[in-house]
Amino acid sequence: MRLFVAVELGVGAIERVRALPRPSVPGVRWTAEPTWHVTLRFLGELPGAEPVQAALDGADLGSTLEARLGPRTRRLNPNVLVVPVTGVDDLAARVRAATAELGEPLGPKPFDAHLTIARRRRRGGRLPAGEPVDMAFPVDEVVLFSSTLSRDGPTHEVVHRWPLRREAAASGAGVPSDR
Repeated sequence: MRLFVAVELGVGAIERVRALPRPSVPGVRWTAEPTWHVTLRFLGELPGAEPVQAALDGADLGSTLEARLGPRTRRLNPNVLVVPVTGVDDLAARVRAATAELGEPLGPKPFDAHLTIARRRRRGGRLPAGEPVDMAFPVDEVVLFSSTLSRDGPTHEVVHRWPLRREAAASGAGVPSDR
């Protein structure tokens, strides 16, 4: 199984990303809405999901939080267009710590939260970066996905969900849901 741990976008964030311009550029493929997510940890090929489930079942993933898209689309590299995402670094660190012994090694690159919205073939046109997109959305769970690759793009299936702790409403830390 090809596995990764991610957070899903809230309804309002999906609508905001859906509203971004998608110009027709030779060699550029826009990602499909069902694949939109913010990866916290890519695990790669594993014989099954059970070790990941066990690791995250025992982990303190923290409390609900607010993530933010934007402020503008940018190129992650010449071939990938993303919407930056802030507010999930601590959650990603918790997921990564809990799954450090599983899957692909974490490597030295720092975590860079983002939502991939387009990919360019090597000889394709230039990805159109710089579109404004600024919106907060609630994160109330972590999701383990399996991913299947094909010529038409990836398909993702939910394997398991872990709710984050809800803070007491009196603390002011709760995040209103737009899901």
